[in-house]
Amino acid sequence: MIKNLVFDFGGVIVDIDTDNAIKCFAGLGVKNPTDYLNSYKQAGPFFALENGDITADEFVDELSLLCNRKVSYSEAQQAWMGFVVKVNTEYLEYLQLLRKRYSLSILSNTNPFLQGWARSSEFTATGKSLDDYFDNLFLSYKMNCSKPGEEIYRKMLLEGNMNPSETLFVDDGAKNIETARSMGINVMLVKNGEDWRPMLEKTLMAYK
Repeated sequence: MIKNLVFDFGGVIVDIDTDNAIKCFAGLGVKNPTDYLNSYKQAGPFFALENGDITADEFVDELSLLCNRKVSYSEAQQAWMGFVVKVNTEYLEYLQLLRKRYSLSILSNTNPFLQGWARSSEFTATGKSLDDYFDNLFLSYKMNCSKPGEEIYRKMLLEGNMNPSETLFVDDGAKNIETARSMGINVMLVKNGEDWRPMLEKTLMAYK
């Protein structure tokens, strides 16, 4: 029986557009931003930020070096926000129903710029933040590790007091899914922009 539902953030809870984010960072002055950015795991200072190896302010300094000019915190945040297409409010309403039956968590490779927005009243039109919909937020930059490495899954299971066999992980990254499956976690692979609710209902029924 499934007791815990764990969702990726970008590509599942919010639709993302990596190409747009790349354009935003290019607009700041980053040369060859595709060397650093993709949909699932970043590189260079972008990865260091998501992995918690550097702070947001240190990232701004690194970004300024890449752009060969002083970049502000707000410019960096606006560029990171280029990933976000929309917040699916219908998904959030659905999550509120699921939360009556399951423990809900986020497991995300993310950073303080995006989460500064997501964990604020600006996240939804009703003033609710991401925290209002989940019991746990397992965020790479706070955990100092990231998907698809096993460490972040081990920490999640331990800190969330989760049994792998009672946990279902929903992600849009095949490598992330593969790691979770290898650790005995039940998995569901979805596509960015896809309405995953019917698939989730069918999957949960199969575990009853």
